[in-house]
Amino acid sequence: MKILLDECLPVDLRHRFSVHEVHTAEWARLKGAKNGELLDAAKIAGYDVLITIDQGFAHQQNLGGRKIGLLILVAPSNQIEDLALLVPAALAALNAVQPGSVVRFEER
Repeated sequence: MKILLDECLPVDLRHRFSVHEVHTAEWARLKGAKNGELLDAAKIAGYDVLITIDQGFAHQQNLGGRKIGLLILVAPSNQIEDLALLVPAALAALNAVQPGSVVRFEER
């Protein structure tokens, strides 16, 4: 699976998803792209899923009909220590993320 990490996530988080092909928004030359533009460009570049911590992303964008899935990590901060706690559950569910769907993971 080809995954794009939003620019609001730490670069080193990509190593936690190493069983997949993971790139950062900066590496993909999509840094600074607005949400809708980012989704469109990510899909054109062949990404299956965009991972973000932007909880407003799904409300700001109509994902219906889009060919990319959205995974939202809900953590106390965007620090790798907080996000790492969510990675095992996110990895387990990545294959269930369908195009146009939004999946949220938060620590309970």
